[in-house]
Amino acid sequence: MIIRSLLDTDLYKFTMMQAVLHQYPAAQVQYRFKCRTPNIDLASHLPRIRAEIDALCTLYLADDELDYLRGLRFIKSDFVDFLGLFHFDRKYVSLKASAEVPGEIELVIEGPWLHTILFEVPLLAIINEVYFDALGQGDAEEGLRRLQAKLQRLRAIPDAAACAIADYGTRRRYSRSWHGRMLPLLRDGLGAQFVGTSNVYFARQYGMTPMGTMAHEWLQAFQALGPRLRDSQGAALEAWAREYRGDLGIALSDVVGIDAFLRDYDMYFCKLFDGMRHDSGDPFVWGERMLAHLAANRADPRTKSLVFSDGLDVDKVERLSAHFRGRCRLAFGIGTNLTNDLGPQALNIVIKMTRCNGQPVAKLSDSPGKSMCDDPDYVRYLRQVFGLPPEEEIS
Repeated sequence: MIIRSLLDTDLYKFTMMQAVLHQYPAAQVQYRFKCRTPNIDLASHLPRIRAEIDALCTLYLADDELDYLRGLRFIKSDFVDFLGLFHFDRKYVSLKASAEVPGEIELVIEGPWLHTILFEVPLLAIINEVYFDALGQGDAEEGLRRLQAKLQRLRAIPDAAACAIADYGTRRRYSRSWHGRMLPLLRDGLGAQFVGTSNVYFARQYGMTPMGTMAHEWLQAFQALGPRLRDSQGAALEAWAREYRGDLGIALSDVVGIDAFLRDYDMYFCKLFDGMRHDSGDPFVWGERMLAHLAANRADPRTKSLVFSDGLDVDKVERLSAHFRGRCRLAFGIGTNLTNDLGPQALNIVIKMTRCNGQPVAKLSDSPGKSMCDDPDYVRYLRQVFGLPPEEEIS
């Protein structure tokens, strides 16, 4: 089995799931898979992918795993009780070869939000590992050489202790075994500069801090959950604050673009949240606008965190650290460049929420090509409601 524990996923899936249990347990959602890397044949691997999904649906959390979750300060006891009964239901996943594009697959997850929210990360990890295992071109020694070179450069960053590094690479990792092998090297190589991993299973195994707050789907869902579409971002952030009362205070800024986010992220949110996470668009422009916005809203930028997580490599970390050093708290969530750099080209695959309660929802990214929606009319309406210029590339 590729996935051997339900903890083998990103922390923010559990944090969002807890909020769904407490606030929107009846919501119905749909997610769709997309491979953004061209000319990749995934259809030929469908038999093994299906078998791995079937195996995933046999898993339950063990008592010691539940005890670990119960020990996290922001996880509530009733949620852990629910997780003790939880398992994946295969009926919510539809998987077949594309009838239109040779080699592509059509993967749809549809059902109660509470019972489907955890599918995304393990399904992406399964598809990745099945593909790369069949490719058979990964070189672990080369991966180790590249990793050590990255660690040397990260350690050399001036004031490295103020440049926090976290692993965000579960969903696009080369393999589970490689992920488990490189994490202790990352911890030992960076020392205090390494602050944790998004992967709950390995955080528990290695005594690391599990990292993560919210993902795009949390804010997307509120486009359908209400109250008004124009107020959906504020409603999502308010609901998050109700759940965590100041904990897990990193807001995601690019669900409908930076301009719309800054209009909604008023003085109340600037002071309430600990910082913001960047996931699309020019990170330097984003950072400058965030710091200026905080200052304009009487929040000291030096007390707030900017978390960068969009396709990071060491070069970007070096440049961003040099640019923003001393002006705010800095953190970097590095994903694929750490967990899938063994030689073969990494895949750019995603699973995104496309509907909630029967209505379309969308992410309007600040980077062309990262947006995803199955209803162009809704995208045009969404842009109009949030006062965004018409048209962007939808994929």
